[in-house]
Amino acid sequence: MGKLKIVVTGGAGYIGSHVVKLIGENLKDKAEIVVIDNLSTGHREAVLYGSLVEGDIRDRDLLRKVFSDFDPDVIMHFSALLVVPESVEKPVEYWDNNVGGMIALLSETLPIIKRKKVSFIFSSTAAVYGNPEKLPISEDHPKRPENPYGDTKLACEKLLSSLSYAEKNFNFVSLRYFNAAGADPDGLLGQSTPNPTHLILRAVKVAKGEIPFLEIYGTDYPTPDGTCIRDYIHVQDLAWAHILALQYLLDGGESDFFNVGYGKGYSVLEVLKVVDEVVGFEIPKKKANRRPGDPSALVADPTKIKTKLGFSPKYDDLYFIVKTAWNWELNKRY
Repeated sequence: MGKLKIVVTGGAGYIGSHVVKLIGENLKDKAEIVVIDNLSTGHREAVLYGSLVEGDIRDRDLLRKVFSDFDPDVIMHFSALLVVPESVEKPVEYWDNNVGGMIALLSETLPIIKRKKVSFIFSSTAAVYGNPEKLPISEDHPKRPENPYGDTKLACEKLLSSLSYAEKNFNFVSLRYFNAAGADPDGLLGQSTPNPTHLILRAVKVAKGEIPFLEIYGTDYPTPDGTCIRDYIHVQDLAWAHILALQYLLDGGESDFFNVGYGKGYSVLEVLKVVDEVVGFEIPKKKANRRPGDPSALVADPTKIKTKLGFSPKYDDLYFIVKTAWNWELNKRY
């Protein structure tokens, strides 16, 4: 049997690039990689393995050519717009990119599925759950997204389920991320966004002096200190979950959904305390109004991914997460 052929959409982005690196390091003799990325938020320099095709996944002619030349066995789909407040302001753009992109991608995958097995790994989100009824959140929790971003991801999950039901040659895993943070421990990759909304990245940019102060969006949530609580997962552990999902599908695993988090939450103020420890001084902060679409608390129940995929995180340490983010910010390669 020849090498496994893997297409990674959005593989020049933050999480996609970490996954490509892990594939390159762990499956280099067994897999070939083609990355498709329009570089709207990704970086050419972040693609450390495989080849990069610059283009948009809504471009069906481009997809057709790549699929015709490469004939993938696996598709890992990271291409999406993902900023919650922006999705509230620009819902049409989010539906067009996230759902329109998925429809284009699956439409061009169909001819391959008619001939052979295709495994699909989808970058989903805890935003599909909305404001949780109980914590921690398990995969069977009701899906009631609070914002267009979560709506689009849930729509994509439903589309994957429908296709998996219709086509015996198609199986998928949808990984529902909680809050990805930190950077590659080797210092080769990280989150490089000029005006980020993610708390830890924004905080280290404040520490570096690129942003004047850190806005704390909402201090009146029904949480112990009034600020939002999130389950922060190191990007390397998150990336490794994709390798486990790939192995699961290749071993004949049935289509399924998995939360990817640590099962513990930290408030905004708790995170900022650790940021202050890591950088060695107190960063400037200001209270601000709540952002639309932000649930008060999101914490994963990771039992299923640990049980079914053997997920065993290595970097479950908030100090380490912040430290790698800070190191990347000080020594960015792109």
